[in-house]
Amino acid sequence: MRAAIVGAGSLGTIIGALINQAGKQIDLVDTYKDHVDTLNRSGATITGAIDLNVPVKAYTPDQVTGTYDLVFLLTKQTSNQETLSHLLPHLHPDSSVCTLQNGIPEHSVATIAGRERTLGGAVGFGATWLRPGVSSLTSSYEAVKSFAFEIGEIDGVIRPRLQVIQQYLECVGKTTIRTDLMGIRFSKVLMNATFSGMSAALGCTFGDVLADPKAMTCLAFVADECIKVARAHGVRLVAMQGEDLEFFELRGAADIPSKMALYRKIWGAHTGLRASMLQDLEKGRDTEINYINGLICQKGRERDVATPFNDKLVELVTEAQTRRGVNNSGYLSRFDTLLKIHAHDLPGQVAW
Repeated sequence: MRAAIVGAGSLGTIIGALINQAGKQIDLVDTYKDHVDTLNRSGATITGAIDLNVPVKAYTPDQVTGTYDLVFLLTKQTSNQETLSHLLPHLHPDSSVCTLQNGIPEHSVATIAGRERTLGGAVGFGATWLRPGVSSLTSSYEAVKSFAFEIGEIDGVIRPRLQVIQQYLECVGKTTIRTDLMGIRFSKVLMNATFSGMSAALGCTFGDVLADPKAMTCLAFVADECIKVARAHGVRLVAMQGEDLEFFELRGAADIPSKMALYRKIWGAHTGLRASMLQDLEKGRDTEINYINGLICQKGRERDVATPFNDKLVELVTEAQTRRGVNNSGYLSRFDTLLKIHAHDLPGQVAW
């Protein structure tokens, strides 16, 4: 079995290191040559929740030879066309491409890599890229061991290749095979749209969002819109990290305080995390906002479901992206008009 991680950024570096440490050889492929050179020279280094250094083999795309039986796709969706076009010569008819990207990328990946090769899954932990060869695990290691991945096929059929993929990913943490991949995907979209969206829009950590009642009020509306859009498309969100995310649906703003304990329970293990979209903004790169919050907006328009809070997050992150800068917490005031619409029903303070 010849396997590779394509997109050895913050998550890919950690996943690759832990798979290699467990004795399964997997190549790391990335376009950043300094990063690739450091990985080959000094190994993959993990800091944060764990401290680890593991020898790995890394390549730039032009250095890749031969074909792979299994590829984990961890690049940004913004580069899918280029990445997958370059990858095609290194796939054979029975290769598997497992996309672990944000959003709901399976269908677009399948149009390039082939539907018969494509499957996917959601990642249940976060990381921050620090410098060439080094990534920080910003979720707790307990969260990784308990809720690392949920994987499945587009059509929900459990095929033998899922067990092979599970064996690789369980080197990192618990990996669950599911028959409802789209439910998983919408659940992960909610998880990303809420805290990743707010983190990117406000230039702060997940913990900063959790600690700000106004930010959490806005976040609760973001989650509610995601659930209503998914339901309009005939999809029910599945439980993640042992919790029913459908619980976050709102009948009205007065419901918000009752949701806060579960937000803290789920995201309390990730307070140090800075969204990958925020990391992109800090590096002057384009973000995946259109594939996360923008996806909710797009799917909402398809079913006439209003998504004003997700629209606002897309607006804020897109503005920051255009000027190659980062917003700050003062940008919360940009939500005031939306919050006034619900003023008659808003609690005086979001209480934990």
